Amino acid sequence: MLKRNLVQALALSVVFATTAQAQDVVRLGNLKFAHYGAISYIKEIAPKCGIKVEEHVFAKGPDVMQAILAGELDVGATASEGAISGRANGAPIYVVAGFAKGGARLVARPDANIKSVKDLKGKRVGVTRGGIHEVLLAAELGQNGLTMSDQPGKDVQVVYLAFADLNQALLGKNLDAIMQSEPQSSQAINKGFGVEVMKPYDTPIGEPVRTLVMTEKFYTERRPVAEKFMRCFVESTKGFIETKGLAEKYVRETIFKSQISSDDFQDAIANSPYSYDVTAAHIQTTTDTMAKYGVGKMAKPPVASEWVRTDLLDQAKKSLAIK
Repeated sequence: MLKRNLVQALALSVVFATTAQAQDVVRLGNLKFAHYGAISYIKEIAPKCGIKVEEHVFAKGPDVMQAILAGELDVGATASEGAISGRANGAPIYVVAGFAKGGARLVARPDANIKSVKDLKGKRVGVTRGGIHEVLLAAELGQNGLTMSDQPGKDVQVVYLAFADLNQALLGKNLDAIMQSEPQSSQAINKGFGVEVMKPYDTPIGEPVRTLVMTEKFYTERRPVAEKFMRCFVESTKGFIETKGLAEKYVRETIFKSQISSDDFQDAIANSPYSYDVTAAHIQTTTDTMAKYGVGKMAKPPVASEWVRTDLLDQAKKSLAIK
């Protein structure tokens, strides 16, 4: 009897240990950009935070939202537009932090004679559909009195391509300009087939903030793990901001497998610095801009104050003495 009880106790302890371990696994959705590097680095330091992070890399922000809707992720990194569209269309998420800002640039072919947004009239401009870059392009064109469509008849013909394909299209002279992310826009400039027209930060949005989102279920039902994850995010970001060479080495060697140069990285991060913070006001302004220009296909624009939750971030920053 004693032996059987001992065996049962051991079996139960294994079950409890396995369950506890499973609860401490965080499924993270991310994108492959220089300014998303600190999010990727979380999985490297996760064990010392008391969690295991499984990173899943997607091509664009809306894909992260689809995975959240499918119940495949607990946390996701995306541009604010992706988060807003996701929430508007039923994704049960909260914005919990902002991990980078900026990260956009209007780049033209050197021979296209494009010096300003107004010069885009009659041109073909590439952008990725459903990203913050499309919102910024629409806002820039709108405040300069220009219309856009992927069909003929408007001032600017938009060509929708994946981020990875925009540079090739500009290089091949299939486009006159692109609204591009980092480090791809820096690469286009440094390799000589693109010139900067502007950084599109003079719209009401200002510098767009990249958002870290959590599912409502993860935020509410797995609170201790969510707290550990947020502390890990703050530690990772702090390391990337303060430890010289850490961010460049990790992004260039681990994420991009040495496919981008040191200049590409430095220029990219100068235009998309790592950060922690996000405000409901910024998310609301971005939402209003999206609604104004019809970007994002929102069933009902969400009210930012109802789903921007920075309490976990504030707690993590305080514990690490970050203002």
